[in-house]
Amino acid sequence: MIEINNLTKRFAQHTVVDDLSFRVERGEVLGFLGPNGAGKSTTMKMLTGFLAPTSGTASVLGFDIQKATLKAQRQIGYLPEGAPCYGDMTVRGFLEFIAEVRGFRGAEKRQRVAGAVAQVELEQVLEQSIETLSKGFKRRVGLAQAIVHDPKVLILDEPTDGLDPNQKHQVRKLIQSLAYDKIVIISTHILEEVSAVCTRAVVIAHGKLLADGTPLELESRSRYHQAVTLVAEGPLDRLALAALPGVSGVEENEREHSLSVLAKPGQVIFPQVNALIAQRGWRVKELNVERGRLDEVFRSLTRGEMV
Repeated sequence: MIEINNLTKRFAQHTVVDDLSFRVERGEVLGFLGPNGAGKSTTMKMLTGFLAPTSGTASVLGFDIQKATLKAQRQIGYLPEGAPCYGDMTVRGFLEFIAEVRGFRGAEKRQRVAGAVAQVELEQVLEQSIETLSKGFKRRVGLAQAIVHDPKVLILDEPTDGLDPNQKHQVRKLIQSLAYDKIVIISTHILEEVSAVCTRAVVIAHGKLLADGTPLELESRSRYHQAVTLVAEGPLDRLALAALPGVSGVEENEREHSLSVLAKPGQVIFPQVNALIAQRGWRVKELNVERGRLDEVFRSLTRGEMV
């Protein structure tokens, strides 16, 4: 378990992380969300022992990050923001160096490096110097060094930054495959990352905790939760839709002849909408019930519009 209690970090008079507390259990993939400047990277640096907190505590699998720093760090694989590497080293040389730092020698070192290389598909660039690699490959080298010692905890700061869609998909599948017996924390501002891989999400802004729940629980806080979106072949009667029981409003979408019918809190409106479609004989091409929109919840939370 990772446990953070009342963690605070101040730089001069500026409070970057403000009395933050939460826990993460084994098997969870936690999305750590917030806008730029929210305090995400600072929290990650304190959790990994690279930055001392002003007050509060953090522990990793029972090891206090300040009192037993090395024992805690041995449990962690860390991909920092920007994935700094030694640019003049080859990929193989760098990963072998990291494996040696982690205490591996000989055949075991080679086995660890080969396993990490295979997991993130670095075979084709093994003998290239890191400074010659694309941003995406550099990111993958950073991920490989984080997993080379098979840590029990993975802390990843923007793990898919700079990757193309195929590489993002691959890294997300890797994270999911690793998560069954590990604790994974992903610091990100990419909301699709949360929906794709996270079992839980924490939202912070100005260093304060604003929300903590599963992606589905956060989506249910959206005003689009249980909304019905229609795309028809011709015009739709907006007033008739708005008059249905349980409907709080109707919004026009960018697509022609498309509307979103919003539900009042706790209401399910699909049966009423579907009945009206049949009654009016509308030719509907698409009809969807929305779970909610995470981006709308995120904006509302971080702008102080949602309590």
